[in-house]
Amino acid sequence: MLLTITTTHNPATDLGYLLHKHPDKVQSFKLNFGQGHVFYPEATPERCTAALLLDIDPIRLSRRTAGNNFPLQPYVNDRPYVASSFLSVAITQVFGSALNGRCKDRPELVEQALPLQASLPALSCRGGEEVLRQLFEPLGYTVDAQRHTLDENFPDWGASNLFSVRLSATVRLCDLLTHLYVLVPVLDDDKHYWVGDDEVEKLLGRGGQWLAQHPQRQWIADRYLKHQRQLVNTALDQLSGETREEVDTNAADDAETAVESAIGLHQQRLQSVVEVLEESGATRVLDLGCGEGKLLALLLKKRQFEHITGLDVSHQNLQRAAQRLHLDTLPERQRQRLELLQGSLLYRDDRLAGYDAAALVEVIEHLDLPRLPAFERTVFEFARPATVIITTPNQEYNTQWPTLAAGHVRHRDHRFEWSRAQFQSWASTAAQKFGYAVRFADLGPQAPDIGAPTQMGVFTL
Repeated sequence: MLLTITTTHNPATDLGYLLHKHPDKVQSFKLNFGQGHVFYPEATPERCTAALLLDIDPIRLSRRTAGNNFPLQPYVNDRPYVASSFLSVAITQVFGSALNGRCKDRPELVEQALPLQASLPALSCRGGEEVLRQLFEPLGYTVDAQRHTLDENFPDWGASNLFSVRLSATVRLCDLLTHLYVLVPVLDDDKHYWVGDDEVEKLLGRGGQWLAQHPQRQWIADRYLKHQRQLVNTALDQLSGETREEVDTNAADDAETAVESAIGLHQQRLQSVVEVLEESGATRVLDLGCGEGKLLALLLKKRQFEHITGLDVSHQNLQRAAQRLHLDTLPERQRQRLELLQGSLLYRDDRLAGYDAAALVEVIEHLDLPRLPAFERTVFEFARPATVIITTPNQEYNTQWPTLAAGHVRHRDHRFEWSRAQFQSWASTAAQKFGYAVRFADLGPQAPDIGAPTQMGVFTL
């Protein structure tokens, strides 16, 4: 059983620090089902590959008698070479520090998104390539899969469930390892050990940061927990609870309004966004991070917008939006124009494709900076509307509010606030990377030398 992880980060040999495995050494580890070996087939500043090779003891496998379909199954099976839950266990034991996001010698690398490629020469995909893509593409991976035949000498036997798979993305190494840890057994739809209550904790512990927003979360939980309905329901109930991102953003509008109400900034911001959307000629519009639906309410008043979709990570926000918009009593014609979706801006979501324009009003500052590359791909590469409008606070203007302590951001959930130069630098780089042009505007009253309280970037194809 083999897993290789490759990076072209410069210097690529930083991968050794993250994995806590020296590129010049071959290291072996005793596992309860055999041995694991870590080595580096290549290790240059330009490209580095780490390999985890599992030598699984077939005699120990033969002692597993439960679930055998035929007498020779303990001795004739694919378990020694096909990626499965054995690989997940090995990841925790061999790459435990990397999986948990620890790096003593180079701690700054842990939060850095790196160009990574994971290759599995034999991966069981029960359900075929489409299932593989449904699991990894929403997480931002490019998937390259080659299906194996059952027997090259007997092509009439058809294709097997085994694939050679390559997953590519710019992500943190700990995220890549976490995704593999959870999803490889899901694809295999089996585990080599007993699944009990502690598996729910493992799933939530490893998947809590991303699984709640994954479009296939129910299916993932079902397979990961070996179709045990009570365990699956327990996991899904906990996943449906509000995450830190949801809880913190629930109060964002109120907190920022308290600071900005004196100048009516929030309404100015929304009206400016509506005007840009009208000028774009868009008829199908996304409000990404729609919150309680204030922008949606304005868009519904404009007949130009034939289909309006609001997306938010928080179920509570969507419920408030439905109440604000009187969704249950809207005339049928109006109701058909509006759609509310639960989802995250950090993962690919095919429901967001096919729109003319998207607005993100005071949203990106609620995301962690290391996760912006995933956000960029979700919006500019996968959804790819012709017009994207992003507004965000101008950090330089904060000095104009006497109630805002020096050096503080406008809301406690803001992970960052950019100066005008920083926002324009990020926006210009993202626009160039994904083939957009971008222009900038100030929103709100101007102050000498520091600009307006809100800055807006309008991206167009």
